[in-house]
Amino acid sequence: MIRNILGSIVALAGAAAVVLSPFRVWYDGRLGRHYRVADLFNGISGAQPGPLASIWLPFLFAAAVAAVGVVLRSRLLVACAGVIVLGFTVLWMVRQGQVAGNLTVAADGSGLQLGVAYAAGGGVLLLLGALLMSGRHGSGSRLGRRARNQPYAAPGAEHPDTWPPTQEPGPSVQTSPWPEPEVDPYTGPDTHGKDQDTASYPVQEEGPDTARYPVQGEGPDTRRPPRP
Repeated sequence: MIRNILGSIVALAGAAAVVLSPFRVWYDGRLGRHYRVADLFNGISGAQPGPLASIWLPFLFAAAVAAVGVVLRSRLLVACAGVIVLGFTVLWMVRQGQVAGNLTVAADGSGLQLGVAYAAGGGVLLLLGALLMSGRHGSGSRLGRRARNQPYAAPGAEHPDTWPPTQEPGPSVQTSPWPEPEVDPYTGPDTHGKDQDTASYPVQEEGPDTARYPVQGEGPDTRRPPRP
């Protein structure tokens, strides 16, 4: 966030310098807006074009591209604007050097002037602003952060009962509208049947004259008869 703000300020300052540069003196007392765009390709002439036919037009276009790049937080657009400005500035210097024989900075104002410095410095500021900006974090970045926070994707409709990361079967999905039966939490001995230790020993039925003894096996009664 801070990088975007700082880069935007630098880029906007460069765009302002670029738009202002054609209204400054470029060389030997001649304003930058007095150079035609065609002169940069065909050679410098003495004609004075209108604003839309001068080099102010590509500089204005570059400033507009830079402004759009700042709004969209696009480093590419801001960098392209800087390349356009520097490209036209270098091309002008080449054509002017062919006419003058050399390019110098003279104290009497016969050489390079402040307008060229505005143009070159504005192009450098645009490139610097593009480097400072961190760019736009779109939906793709948010998806990337979400993927890092959730390393295992949720199971799809074809495998609803799997649990990452081992893909082991998980709890089943309830498809019935009725509530599931509750499980009895009691885990003690079975109270609905006989105890396991005495279930294998049959017990003789009780009568009026008999005692309750476990029967060890089948056959005749082996109990001792009562004494007279």
